[in-house]
Amino acid sequence: MAKEQLNVLNALDVAKTQWYHFTAIVIAGMGFFTDSYDLFCISLVTKLLGRIYYFDNPTKPGSLPTNVSAAINGVAFCGTLAGQLFFGWLGDKMGRKRVYGMTLVLMVFCSLASGLSFGKDPKAVIATLCFFRFWLGFGIGGDYPLSATIMSEYANKKTRGAFIAAVFAMQGFGILTGGMVAIIVSAAFNARYPAPAFKVNPVLSTVPEADYVWRIILMFGALPALLTYYWRMKMPETARYTALVAKNAKQAAADMSKVLQVEIEPEPEKIQKLEAQQGNKFGLFSNQFLRRHGLHLAGTAVTWFLLDIAYYSQNLFQKDIFTAIGWLPDAKTMNAIEEVYKIARAQTLIALCSTVPGYWFTVALIDRIGRIKIQLIGFFFMTVFMFGLAIPYHHWTMKGNQIGFIVMYSLTFFFANFGPNATTFIVPAEIFPARLRSTCHGISAAAGKAGAMVGSFGFLYAQNAIGLRNVLILLGVANLLGLFFTFLVPEPNGKSLEEISGEAEEEETAATRDPALWHGIQV
Repeated sequence: MAKEQLNVLNALDVAKTQWYHFTAIVIAGMGFFTDSYDLFCISLVTKLLGRIYYFDNPTKPGSLPTNVSAAINGVAFCGTLAGQLFFGWLGDKMGRKRVYGMTLVLMVFCSLASGLSFGKDPKAVIATLCFFRFWLGFGIGGDYPLSATIMSEYANKKTRGAFIAAVFAMQGFGILTGGMVAIIVSAAFNARYPAPAFKVNPVLSTVPEADYVWRIILMFGALPALLTYYWRMKMPETARYTALVAKNAKQAAADMSKVLQVEIEPEPEKIQKLEAQQGNKFGLFSNQFLRRHGLHLAGTAVTWFLLDIAYYSQNLFQKDIFTAIGWLPDAKTMNAIEEVYKIARAQTLIALCSTVPGYWFTVALIDRIGRIKIQLIGFFFMTVFMFGLAIPYHHWTMKGNQIGFIVMYSLTFFFANFGPNATTFIVPAEIFPARLRSTCHGISAAAGKAGAMVGSFGFLYAQNAIGLRNVLILLGVANLLGLFFTFLVPEPNGKSLEEISGEAEEEETAATRDPALWHGIQV
């Protein structure tokens, strides 16, 4: 295998951790920071949207109808699913870098457009908001397979898991920043435009300026994406795409010589000969792919699907859960902007204490204990804590027991992020061949977003139909199933991407069939 490894790929595999690794993490990570900010900030303002546009009863604050709430929360996931499939496929056809810029431009434009949703008529505002959030999700969807693939193809094999996990960990900072921006904006508006609580004066409790609050929070998501664009365009294409997919050995060697600051000899003859002899040109829908990687793809897709049912249900509807157990005050005791502040403060506390630390535990430990062990540990404890919340649910709703509920609820977030929420993102970027890597990651991620749609659309209806306790039991069952499906996925820890995907084995087989390949091409 060593004989057949291209110089440029070997140089990447054994490279010491250096500045370009951290640059790639920040550039790819800022895209992911923007993704999570845009996806989750909507949950901070849905109550406010209800107060502004659906106030028709002086005895209780306005709230979004169930179908409208489900649409606003879930439409971005529909776009994300489509974007993951489309841009994942395009990343293997056109190259990671070229497609990377397209997704960022789309995200910047649609973040701004979401906040500028036209008019004051409820139907017009909600329709345009949903339209632009769909296309925002479409751009975000492309960032998933491209960020993961670029980072995996840039990294060395010793610390590859930590680097990809660090990119994904920016999701935690995106969620945290969403809460902090909402806190700052709502506090500033509440100080400038004070209003009575709803129970004191239902009409005056929602000041006209509240309409700016949700728009500013949504539009802020354009800023980090805009700042990242220049640096993203300066990144060279990954050597694995250039050498193994585009078959341009000279360009791959030149790009990585600059990045690694070492002289790398191009090997065009070797690539041409291997290309002529290889039997590894099978496509995604071939029997050969099904035999080699079918179970792997099923494992990555199903585990991500099951995880996101639980994860996005928890994230998007935290405010409903906190209200149900009495951790947030009754809506009537607050004005509209104050409610945004209280919701943001609660979600920021959860993110700060459990979500963000969970991601960085994964970064620290993933290359020591492996991806699959972390995923199994995460699913196991998510199951335990979810059942621990659901089975004695009545106990947690009693006065004085809310803190215990919040602690256990936070621990489910910690073990999601020190667990399958990180590993389901990392593993699909490692175990598939270079020419199908972005596509397969996109398929796995799209399965996850299908789970997020089940969580976001289904949670509201299920909560109304069977109650919050039974919903929590169903989420626990989803986590348990995720644990079992994890056993379909191979452990990529410590191996080169070509070794994991089977490409190195295929190249060795090709060389065995043509002994001429062994002459003059040893690394």
